[in-house]
Amino acid sequence: MRKPFIAGNWKMNMDRSSAVELAAGVKAGVSDVLGADVAICPPSVYLSSVAEVVAGSNVALGAQNCYHEDKGAFTGEISPGMLKDVGCTYVILGHSERRHVMGETDELISKKVRKVLGGGLEVILCVGELLEQREAGETEAVVRVQVERGLIGLSEEDMRNVAIA
Repeated sequence: MRKPFIAGNWKMNMDRSSAVELAAGVKAGVSDVLGADVAICPPSVYLSSVAEVVAGSNVALGAQNCYHEDKGAFTGEISPGMLKDVGCTYVILGHSERRHVMGETDELISKKVRKVLGGGLEVILCVGELLEQREAGETEAVVRVQVERGLIGLSEEDMRNVAIA
């Protein structure tokens, strides 16, 4: 059985100073936590700064998104290799904002999942329904499709490196 996993997604909040301060606070606050894996996912521009703060601690670093290619002319995107290079262990994929605001499809998320796992990182796969879907009683069907499509083609070994949120 997998240990409990606690991850904080900081979304597009704070500046560098407050990100560093929060990372230090989390590090101190969970320094004696052994029964759970802990990760923080700051905005990408603060990954390096936060990585310095949590280095050597029991707090892992995660990114909020990743592109499905290793390199190329993809302005503004971040590859799995870049994330690993700055100290990331995890990548959040499929978050509701990415799906419903940015228009990411299950198929695109699946490409990202495979690329991130292939890059040696772990995935936090977010799934969930819209309010209208919940009110229509469609939650289970929506989540089932997101999980099935997001994880298509993964091996049992790959699945050990995916958390569903």
